[in-house]
Amino acid sequence: MTDQKILDDRAFDVLFREARTFNDWKTTDVSEVLLRATYDLMKFGPTSANSCPARFVFVKSPEAKGRLKLHLDAGNQAKTMAAPVTAIIAYDMKFYDQLPKLFPHAPDARSWFAGNDEKILDAAFRNGSLQGAYLMLAARALGLDCGPMSGFDKAGVKREFFPDEDVEPNFLCNIGYGDPKNLFPRSPRLDFDEACEIV
Repeated sequence: MTDQKILDDRAFDVLFREARTFNDWKTTDVSEVLLRATYDLMKFGPTSANSCPARFVFVKSPEAKGRLKLHLDAGNQAKTMAAPVTAIIAYDMKFYDQLPKLFPHAPDARSWFAGNDEKILDAAFRNGSLQGAYLMLAARALGLDCGPMSGFDKAGVKREFFPDEDVEPNFLCNIGYGDPKNLFPRSPRLDFDEACEIV
């Protein structure tokens, strides 16, 4: 095994071992420049046929936060209102219209999906979820903390933020600089032999 592409131990800590899901947030702003940098890093994560179906709304202004609050479960409201930014991670059900641009070496790629609703949903949800995970890793790599969550009215968020688009919300992620004051000890994870098999 070559070590020329292996990150150092500190990177492993930042991305995985010491990273936590935060519920409390410092008031430090997250700039548009940093949000753009986060996207510009995560966009290079792989998706099938380079389909890139994820769509992101970064909810930051007090007005937009108020609109989002209406559709959050009660347990998610306070932490979301306190977070500098909340990303709505969604997926575009017409992602295949972008394939002539994104997958130019296969001119017929759009036809692989058009008209096949089951295949569209499967690809959009799977690859959009992957891109949501890439977004969190990119944010962590750039010094930010994340608080991914479900616990919201999907139909309400769609009506509020994607009323005229064929875009479906997937999950939410608070982004900012986490305050560790109420972090509880990290929960256990499964060991390799409990979760994996080599055949």
